[in-house]
Amino acid sequence: MPSSSGLEGPLWRSIAVFRFASLAYVGVLVLRDGGEYAHPVAAGAVWLGMLAWSGVTAAGYRRPAGRRWPLLLADLAVVLGIILATPWVVGRPALAAGVPVLTSAWLAGPVLAWAVSGGRRRGTVAALVLGGADLATRDPVNPSAFTGAILLLLAGLVVGHVARLAAEAEARLQRAVELEAATRERERLARDIHDSVLQVLALVRRRGADLDGEAAELARLAGEQEAALRSLIGRADAGPERAGADRDLRDLLDRYASAEVQVAAPATPVPLPARAAGELAAAVGAALDNVTRHAGGRAWVLIEDEEETVTVSVRDEGPGIPDGRLAEAAAQGRLGMSQSIRGRVADLGGEVRIVSGPGTGTEIELTVPRSRRR
Repeated sequence: MPSSSGLEGPLWRSIAVFRFASLAYVGVLVLRDGGEYAHPVAAGAVWLGMLAWSGVTAAGYRRPAGRRWPLLLADLAVVLGIILATPWVVGRPALAAGVPVLTSAWLAGPVLAWAVSGGRRRGTVAALVLGGADLATRDPVNPSAFTGAILLLLAGLVVGHVARLAAEAEARLQRAVELEAATRERERLARDIHDSVLQVLALVRRRGADLDGEAAELARLAGEQEAALRSLIGRADAGPERAGADRDLRDLLDRYASAEVQVAAPATPVPLPARAAGELAAAVGAALDNVTRHAGGRAWVLIEDEEETVTVSVRDEGPGIPDGRLAEAAAQGRLGMSQSIRGRVADLGGEVRIVSGPGTGTEIELTVPRSRRR
């Protein structure tokens, strides 16, 4: 579990309060039952040692750097030592007569600390060690001793679960804060870019479109940069990609937008599993490469979001694909269509449909299911 000082901080402070409160209760028991102890002076010394150790752990656990194995193991060892010393200090006859053990509720401190630091598993381990040691010091073992061990185990499980939820909640809160800050910065940049850079690029593109030579080239480059910038600021930041999370297909295909490539997408996100979105975007990129090499001119990319499938169409205004040309290219070892496009889509459980004719351009439809079916 990642160390956290935000939402977990109150849990550590609560453990310190619990230690001193339970220690006060132990002090009352020592004063009440001290006359029945085998070594009452030693009991007082042990209580003072427990007080000192409570102060050490309260100071140590206050800092995130102190919530590590050295102090956690020392905490467990100190309490375990006091438990094992109880039969000598209190005396087995007194324990058999029902006199409480020295540690009483105070022994739950390490269990709570282990649970907060590492979740349910650590809390369970500490509870089993201390609960087992406490039962071993009793002869005979009465039902109240079993009840105490069970409560100790439940405390480790519940507190560990709460601590893990706190860590996850803080991570989500931190990500939400980062997303909000990134969104605000993106909106600010979008306003500045829209008011200055985009307007200049649009003016250069329009004025230079009818010119020749270097001026036309500058107009084309300005158009590409305008499209790239509009794609960059057009949507709020989706935040860091998480393993296993869906990707918005629009964000991946918007990268292909330029003066020659127009991308049309729905106004709402088009979520796909991350791998499927990446493979489909790569197939679209391969189709656009074919347009550049064989058709030239402009291309249009259309994203259609249906309930069970997602379809991306790539259309150009080139000369079209002659009959038999795809089979001939595959026979010559040119596998762009068969592997880069068809292969990727087929691996996702989808299909590719090509509509083309001489002089009518080409349209490639790539359809993939939202979940792969085999």
